[in-house]
Amino acid sequence: MNPLVSVIILNWNGRRFLKECLDSLLRQSYTDFETVLVDNGSSDGSPDYIRRKYPAVRVVALPQNIGFAAGNNVGLEHCRGQFIVTLNNDTKIYPEFLSVLVTAAQANERVGLVAAKMLNYYKPDTIDSVGLMIASNGLGYNKGIAEVDSGQYKEPAPVFGPCGGAALYRRAMLSETGFFDGDFFAYYEDFDLAWRCRLAGWQAVTAPGAVVYHIHSATSGEWSPFKVFHTHRNKWYVIIKNWPTAVLIRYLPKVLFYDVAALILAVMRGQGVSALKARLDLPRHMPTLLRKRKKIQGGQKLSDEQVMNLFSPYESPIRTFMRKKGRK
Repeated sequence: MNPLVSVIILNWNGRRFLKECLDSLLRQSYTDFETVLVDNGSSDGSPDYIRRKYPAVRVVALPQNIGFAAGNNVGLEHCRGQFIVTLNNDTKIYPEFLSVLVTAAQANERVGLVAAKMLNYYKPDTIDSVGLMIASNGLGYNKGIAEVDSGQYKEPAPVFGPCGGAALYRRAMLSETGFFDGDFFAYYEDFDLAWRCRLAGWQAVTAPGAVVYHIHSATSGEWSPFKVFHTHRNKWYVIIKNWPTAVLIRYLPKVLFYDVAALILAVMRGQGVSALKARLDLPRHMPTLLRKRKKIQGGQKLSDEQVMNLFSPYESPIRTFMRKKGRK
């Protein structure tokens, strides 16, 4: 008997995306799944549309937007599956998507996180993500982003964690580590969850055959003030909560250097106000972050050396800026 998979789709005024997303779910070769759609206070009629057109979908309608992280946490309360799949509403998935994710998870009982291969919806030969990478400069990256998909990631491989826009999580693992941290609201919450799971000894792998076509930043907008604020602030949330003390001491000068560089780049892009507000917002959250840190560090099962081996190489901030501008 196949394990039940629970698919959580978070929606905020995304009615225009839902038909393609849900129709692709209906075409799945793996049929032992349920769908929970959490609506974050939409004003575009999304809940009524889903109830009318897709009666098998369990709709959880919230009165207001509580964010990606907390919204998925609400969805989890309505899930019965052994595996939890988070899926962005602005996606179309390959018919073997769920089957490949489940196969990857069942290959090893210590695999708790599985990353799909996300491709750009409008440029389907271009990769959005084949998982998450973390670096000792404090930043997180989507593995393979902006690369032409020429089969370089066709084989399953270890990865730091999955992008929350198309990911599988083992329910037994989440019972131990918890799900997303609602204080993040949006962005970097998947890095935070991956950190907690990896520190607790769980493994993460890619499932390149689980293909997703993704309209990148369709809800928040590409580098909107909202996105800039939350990515710049939440990067620090991740570091403060999860980095072991010895690792933090070793790499803090590098982290600070790259943080200054990130702030300068934000100013160059006209995003300086949001980036500065992100840093000024940190002190008032520090007591809560430190309480969470104490709990996470108390459950750490990896040595500091093993933690440092999780870091991947990274590019210079100048190269990042040039690549974002579309130049090599």
